[in-house]
Amino acid sequence: MQNGIFDLVMSAGPVGKMVLIMLLFISIMCWAIIFTKWRVFKQAMLENTKFLQFFWQSKSIDEILAQVDSYPHSPVAAVFRAGVKELKKLPNSETLEDLRTDNITRALMRSSTYEISILEKNIGWLATTASAAPFIGLFGTVWGIMSSFQSIGASGSASLAVVAPGVSEALITTATGIGAAIPASIFYNYFVGQIKKHAVEVDGFSQDFLNIIERSAMGARRGN
Repeated sequence: MQNGIFDLVMSAGPVGKMVLIMLLFISIMCWAIIFTKWRVFKQAMLENTKFLQFFWQSKSIDEILAQVDSYPHSPVAAVFRAGVKELKKLPNSETLEDLRTDNITRALMRSSTYEISILEKNIGWLATTASAAPFIGLFGTVWGIMSSFQSIGASGSASLAVVAPGVSEALITTATGIGAAIPASIFYNYFVGQIKKHAVEVDGFSQDFLNIIERSAMGARRGN
């Protein structure tokens, strides 16, 4: 079977070979993205879990800030870092009693958007492959069938020996296109689900962080 497929590829015309090479390139790119993104999401999920556990067990923001660089792949840790950075930019005269969280909120939102955009990077290639690869394969199929009809016209015979090579060349491009599109579609939907999950987690943490800051401000006001 393997020798048969290899023979079909080698006997394909220039257009058929071009289509197969294009689909092979697309497929290799997809699998490279899939393995890379799988590792990125796994690291992000693991470090988010560890950071959140450390965050809720810590007694002060300074304690968390001292260890936040230990979680370089955590979107939640990056959002925390951005929020604290903005908090420390407040004028010395602006104490917890009159603290306004507008700037901190914007910093958290900006960081959240950036972190999610990193997770989304290259995901579009999978969606493009899932939608375009079958049509690229179909183009090869149509071209192969046209070649078969030309062979029939040239030989004046519609025997299997005349038709089979063109039809086989046509079908292998379709199979290759579908073979590239199926994993791209499956993993695209999986990664989109993971991105939504991380977005919810980051947004939830941002709200919790703001609540902590505001509760500290309310406590300071009551103390005075």
